[in-house]
Amino acid sequence: MISRYTRKEMARVWEPQARFRRWLEVELCACEAWHKKGRVPKKALERIRKKAGFDVKRIAEIEKTVKHDMIAFLTSVAEHVGRDSRYIHIGMTSSDVLDTAFALQLRESSAIIIGGIRRLLRALKKKAYEHRRTVMMGRTHGVHAEPTTFGLKLAMFYGEMRRNLERMTRAREIISYGKLSGAVGTFSSIDPFVERYSLKRLGLRPEPASTQVVQRDRHAEFFSTLAVIAASIEKIAVEIRHLQRTEVLEAEEPFTEGQKGSSAMPHKRNPVLSENLTGLARLVRGYAISAVENVALWHERDISHSSVERVIGPDATILVDFMLARTRELIDGLMVYPRNMKKNMEISRGLVFSQRVLLKLAAKGVSREDAYGIVQKNAMKVWRGADDFKTVLLKDREVLRHLKATDVEGCFDMKPYLRHADYIFGRVFKGRG
Repeated sequence: MISRYTRKEMARVWEPQARFRRWLEVELCACEAWHKKGRVPKKALERIRKKAGFDVKRIAEIEKTVKHDMIAFLTSVAEHVGRDSRYIHIGMTSSDVLDTAFALQLRESSAIIIGGIRRLLRALKKKAYEHRRTVMMGRTHGVHAEPTTFGLKLAMFYGEMRRNLERMTRAREIISYGKLSGAVGTFSSIDPFVERYSLKRLGLRPEPASTQVVQRDRHAEFFSTLAVIAASIEKIAVEIRHLQRTEVLEAEEPFTEGQKGSSAMPHKRNPVLSENLTGLARLVRGYAISAVENVALWHERDISHSSVERVIGPDATILVDFMLARTRELIDGLMVYPRNMKKNMEISRGLVFSQRVLLKLAAKGVSREDAYGIVQKNAMKVWRGADDFKTVLLKDREVLRHLKATDVEGCFDMKPYLRHADYIFGRVFKGRG
């Protein structure tokens, strides 16, 4: 299922060809830097630039023997470059190339994910304004609370996704660090100028104090950010799943022509897109845990993080990119049923206006405790199957001792619940294109 929707742009970031191209880019920048330091002759640099290349199949073939991907890569490059290959990888260790190139891949992935967040934000904003005054039941603990609007619910999702945009932008910055400082980060066999020059050319910053690797707290923050984005998507998905239940049916995923919901029951229209998003969010959270566990490595470096990152790098970024695209399509095609929203509000027979009655009694001089007791007593009658809440209140002498019938009637006005919707929208969307 996932392969049908995987975004090709993101997948290309992680293809072997792209990975090795990044490795070569790092090596060539280092060669340029060494040339400026007088270590690599000009003619040799020109020949290296002209001839440098690699063959993915050949790298795999060499790796079968040497059991080391970087050595296999350098051997393949040397086969293309020839004698001048002795100027490649001067003073560097494998992680100089691996970590720096990994940063380039993660930064490129970040840009794609940021684009996906922006597209989802536009979809949420459009749908929120469309339903700014579509009144529905607000629920706490799954129970009717007070009226709200569907647009306000979507505005809340928008606000959270805006924060995810900010988080992802920060994560892109925190991951944009590389290192070319040698075996344990001491520059014992490489000039610090080579690192400064190369990383500037690559658009990265140097890890201030590295070991053999860039420190993995950066990666932990990056993948944790992806997990938060996935959690926000799951939040939207869970809401839609609840609203699509047969007993509720206030909103529903798009159900396309020819789609089928069940092999056994032809009537079924299931929230499969949202359920899929919920499941994928679990995976992304797991990748975040793995990234956090990569922070503590033995001394200046061990290899326990490497196998983890070979999986979570492509998987987490591809999944989040996919999730953002699917959620946007879901929001764009979401079917909303205002009539069902109104019908569901009537199920509790006016109980959702209880706070208005409580406040009205308090405004008339009744203590809050006494007012609460009066309102709750009548509300419990409705729960037990009596008339609607307004009728019960109008029959209560204690209520009428403090409130006129018109006061009670006024408590059931819907306008107060809509009065500040524009104010909230202004706070959420102000200056948001």
